[in-house]
Amino acid sequence: MLSFRSFLTVLISLSLFISSCNKKKTDSNERGYETSSTYTNPLLPIGVRPWATFYKDHYYYLQDIDDRITIWKTKDITDLKNVKGKDVWIPKKKESAFHLWGPELHRIDNKWYIYFAADDGNTDNHQIYVIENSSDDPTDGEFEMKGRIATDAGNNWAIHASVFNHNNEWYMIWSGWQTRRIETETQCIYIAKMENPWTLKTDRVVISKPEYEWERQWISPDGSKTGYPIYVNEDPQFFYSKDKSKVLIYYSASGTWTPYYAVGLLQADANSDLLNPASWTKSKSPVFSQNEDNQVYATGSPCFIPSPDGTETYFLYQARAIDKEPYGSLPSRSVDTRSPRLQKMEWGEDGLPVLGEALSEIEKIKKPSGIR
Repeated sequence: MLSFRSFLTVLISLSLFISSCNKKKTDSNERGYETSSTYTNPLLPIGVRPWATFYKDHYYYLQDIDDRITIWKTKDITDLKNVKGKDVWIPKKKESAFHLWGPELHRIDNKWYIYFAADDGNTDNHQIYVIENSSDDPTDGEFEMKGRIATDAGNNWAIHASVFNHNNEWYMIWSGWQTRRIETETQCIYIAKMENPWTLKTDRVVISKPEYEWERQWISPDGSKTGYPIYVNEDPQFFYSKDKSKVLIYYSASGTWTPYYAVGLLQADANSDLLNPASWTKSKSPVFSQNEDNQVYATGSPCFIPSPDGTETYFLYQARAIDKEPYGSLPSRSVDTRSPRLQKMEWGEDGLPVLGEALSEIEKIKKPSGIR
């Protein structure tokens, strides 16, 4: 019997082969752009929690692969189907060898760091780890384990770490449990200051809990559900308002196995104390969610990237083309139906990003400015 990884590898390879065979060389569409200057979603047939950064004319793309970390390097983020990824980290120790979730690549003090969550085979034991590479290109050289980032004295469950620099201070944000799950699981968004890229220097502070109904959906429309209630705030991502007067943290809420998975927004004044929960205000409704008309469901995990020439901003996100997960709930399902998507954001009159609506898989989208 094929292992999960072997099955997934075969499925992705087959999907990419079919995609390449069907690829059109030239044509035009209703918007007047040549096909070579447009793309359609999804960027890959399968991909959970897509993330990318832009550095020296290249995009570096990552997503969940469960037992390793892979980087796709490309000048055209919309052409991932024709890019071969490079494995940059295969776990060496059992405690961090399973369920590698949410890898993010960050450039700090002229070195590359990848933050990710992993466990010992039991997903209840997820912790945050970081690896380091001193090469200028993260696909060159070797990554070395810097260690587990202790997020609290009780070593509570922690995933989806992201870091950012604000006013010359480094912060880490992540999703975690306040206490170990007993009958109900509640994921919160935490923040702390960092002493260095692998150590926190302050206690964690919770800045968001799943409180609204749209953040607490764990039962799908057909009645399928997890074995116990799971209320979700996860996958926090930093961004600024247009004039940088506001610090923004986007996050995903509700069960990703339901169509209700959606994006929320926290914001704080840029001059406020980010470790004070009172500094943060939360959107009362999602800022990006499923689009039933376009058959896009379970939208979440936004990541913001510039166009190559810096004149536009796009966001990566994950979504499904079906309204329910047919293979059961995490972590028992055998195939994940989520895939990475990309679309352009605009700025609203209030200086906040406007994410718009999730576009359909037949929509031809103009490629980011500067891609040749």
